[in-house]
Amino acid sequence: MKIVASIVIATLWTIIAVAQDRQARLGTLRAEGYEALYNLDYETARARFQKMIELAPDHPSGPQCMASSLWVQQLNQSWELKATLYSTGAITESKSQVDRKQADEFRKWIRRAKTLSQARLRKDPRDVEALYFLGASEGLEASWAGGVERKFMAAFRAGKDSVEHHREVLKLAPDFRDAELTIGLMNYVIGSLPLPTKMLVATMGVRGSKKRGLETLQRVAAEGKWARDVARVLLVDLYKREKRWDDAARTARELAVKYPRNYLFKLQIADALTSEIVTLRKSNKPAAAEEKELQEIFASLLRDKSFDASTRELVNVRWNIARQQLQ
Repeated sequence: MKIVASIVIATLWTIIAVAQDRQARLGTLRAEGYEALYNLDYETARARFQKMIELAPDHPSGPQCMASSLWVQQLNQSWELKATLYSTGAITESKSQVDRKQADEFRKWIRRAKTLSQARLRKDPRDVEALYFLGASEGLEASWAGGVERKFMAAFRAGKDSVEHHREVLKLAPDFRDAELTIGLMNYVIGSLPLPTKMLVATMGVRGSKKRGLETLQRVAAEGKWARDVARVLLVDLYKREKRWDDAARTARELAVKYPRNYLFKLQIADALTSEIVTLRKSNKPAAAEEKELQEIFASLLRDKSFDASTRELVNVRWNIARQQLQ
C-alpha cells in the first residue's frame, strides 16, 4: 500500500512539475515576443508566439499574442498612424488601407483564442486565466473594429464584453492589474463622448469617467505585468488629448528607453515636446530645455543609418511639421 501511495504521489509531483515548466516556458516566450514586437521586429515576435502555440495548443495565450502582433503591425503600417502612434486624430481623419489577408489572419487568431478560453470556462467558470484571455481577446477585437475598420458599434459591443469578463476576473483576483486595462480605456472613452451619445450608452448600462479611466490606466502602467506597456502606449495619446504634454513626453521616454529600436516612441516624445514648447511660449515661460531635447531627438533620428527610405522620409516630415509649429 505504501508503495502504491508513493507512486501516486511521485506521479502527481511529476504532473505538477511538467505543468509549471510549461507555464514558465510560455512566460519566457511571451516576454521575448513582446520585446521584439515593441521593437518593431514582427518576424521575431510572431516566431516566439508560434512557439507558444506549439508548446501549448490548448492555451489561449499564444493565439491572443499572435492577434496582438497583427493589430500593432496594422496600426504601424499606416502612414499617419506611424507619424503620431495611435493618434485619435489620425484614426478619425484618415482612413487607412486594411490588408484583407492580415485582417483574416487577425480574426482567425481571435476566434481561436476565444474558443480555447471558452472551452476552459465550460470546465471551470471560475478559471481566472481563461476569463482574462477571453476579455483580452475581446478587447483586441474592439480595438481592431474601431481603430482599423472604423466599425464603432462592433467595437463598442466587443469592448463591453471585454469589460464584463475582466470585471469577473477582478472579483476572483482583485490584484490582477492587467484586467483593468480595458476597464480603464472604456471608462475614458465613454467619459469623453458628447453628452447625447453618453446618455444613449447609459441606457445600455454603460457609464464612464475620463478621470477614473486615466487613474485606472496609470495603475496598470505602474503595477501591471503584461499590460503595463500597452497602458503606457495608450496613456501617451490620452495625455496629449488632455494637453498634459509633460506627462506624455515622460511616458514616451520610458517606452523609448525600454525599446530603443522603436523610433515611433522617439517621435512621440518629439510630438509632445513640440506642443509643450508652443504652450510655454504662449505663457512667456522658458522652453530652452525642451527645445534642446527636441533638436537632439531629430538629430539622432536623422543620423540613424539603419532606417529605410520610407522611415527617413517620415522622420523628415515630422521634423518639418515640428519646425512649422514652432515658427
